[in-house]
Amino acid sequence: MIKRCIQCGQEKEHQAKGMCYSCYKKQWKPKLIICKNCKKEKKHHAFGLCSPCHMKLHHYDIIKSYNARKYHNISLDTYRKLATSCILCGFDKVIDLHHVDHDHKNNSEENLVPLCPNHHKMMHKAEYAATTEAELRKKLIERGGKSLF
Repeated sequence: MIKRCIQCGQEKEHQAKGMCYSCYKKQWKPKLIICKNCKKEKKHHAFGLCSPCHMKLHHYDIIKSYNARKYHNISLDTYRKLATSCILCGFDKVIDLHHVDHDHKNNSEENLVPLCPNHHKMMHKAEYAATTEAELRKKLIERGGKSLF
């Protein structure tokens, strides 16, 4: 519906409150709320949550699934089955999957081992790689698996 904008006076398509789209967008401000999850005053996104909390609570599985497919070419179920706790220290809050043979195209379950971020970083640093790799080899043999090194 073409009408005269009450803000700029131009004949444009009517948006809301008698204004064209660009004038309405300039004056519109999102509603501020106290987020139900983080308890901070932020812009409302959905379900009484701010945008980061909404993504974390309602779309986390989609994000995890995408990352599992992108970085390891495995399903989310396989990722969850493998990434339970660090094989070296038992840490279970944040888990990375490490390719034992360092071939990122080999995504078999035998080639992927769960490591905490610290041990994973140590595997890729030259000064710690030998000792961490020896530890990992020992743990894999204790588990009854064959060493892929």
